[in-house]
Amino acid sequence: MSARPKPEQADPGFRVPTWMHLLGGWVHRRPRSWIRLGNLETRLVEDAIVDVRVERPVYIAGLARSGTTILLEKLAAHPEVGSHRYVDFPPVLTPYWWNRWLALLPQAAETVQERAHQDGIQVSSQSPEAFEEMLWMAFFADAHDPSRSAVLDRDHSHPAFERFYDEHLRKLLAVRERQRYVAKGNYNLVRLRYLQRLYPDARFIIAVREPGWHIASLIKQQKLFVAGESAEPRALEHMRRVGHYEFGLDRRPINVGDPAASAAVMALWQEGREVEGWARYWAQIYDHVADTLEADEPLRAACLVVRHEDLCEQPQDTLRQVFAHARLQLGDDELTRLAEGLRAPGYYQPDFSPAEWEQIRTLTGPTAARFGYPPA
Repeated sequence: MSARPKPEQADPGFRVPTWMHLLGGWVHRRPRSWIRLGNLETRLVEDAIVDVRVERPVYIAGLARSGTTILLEKLAAHPEVGSHRYVDFPPVLTPYWWNRWLALLPQAAETVQERAHQDGIQVSSQSPEAFEEMLWMAFFADAHDPSRSAVLDRDHSHPAFERFYDEHLRKLLAVRERQRYVAKGNYNLVRLRYLQRLYPDARFIIAVREPGWHIASLIKQQKLFVAGESAEPRALEHMRRVGHYEFGLDRRPINVGDPAASAAVMALWQEGREVEGWARYWAQIYDHVADTLEADEPLRAACLVVRHEDLCEQPQDTLRQVFAHARLQLGDDELTRLAEGLRAPGYYQPDFSPAEWEQIRTLTGPTAARFGYPPA
């Protein structure tokens, strides 16, 4: 855990309403109770989901700040696609009842606002969001323990989770009245084979970004989240409840099967050696992804690697590839509309010293080359 700095004025983006804080805490502290509620919900809405099937789900994954949110927003705009939304929290495990209840309430006027990341992405309660991690945490208590491998392979089996998960997705699609499920889950980078065993027709979109700019963005977000969570303690609890351990006061690396490597990254972060810590972590994550794809032809065929730079520099061509890979039909006019505004970020610049740039090149260069990045 990072050192806690002196509290500052709370950023509005990190404020958590009291009702959400209390209900979210109840869900988080009693996962077994909410699993039972979810199972009860399934039994009582069986007629509504009897004909719903999870077919060709699409999973978007990548290290944070690699473009996964943009990819989710673009895919979720398709009329066939259903996904989790901000409005689904806190009772994520009972999506049918919660959304049916919300539909009975008067719909107040709502304006979009910039999310806490301060990256220009405007969101509302109806925006897609990465909430399925709460399902994984309810069944896998050690999912975010950096001392334990988080890798789930084809031979892993958890019948109770697998039944609950499939029923949950069916309920979500039914209440959304959609046919295809799309999820952003950065932790799914270590679950690709397991997910493909569950859904052999699943499609995977892997986001990757040039390490120099990527690390600069990660460091920027870490500073922002530490400040936000220090000034607003509820925000730290909120991040834990939704399974967001990528930034902030309780930052944790994903263990890709090497506890010593994860411990080394955490030690570097705790010592304030941010550049080296992130560079080693970037290489660990994407070496794991590259190794997994190289060793598994069926998975490799189901994956599309999307480089952040391509998405920003050739947005229309890249989105065309993304939708084609996801097997979602999209007209040229809609494709043009979705590509509008996609460009490289201009609100910050990496400010590494020459020694730090050299450190990044040394630690990430071989891995970056596996994704087509030329030597820096």
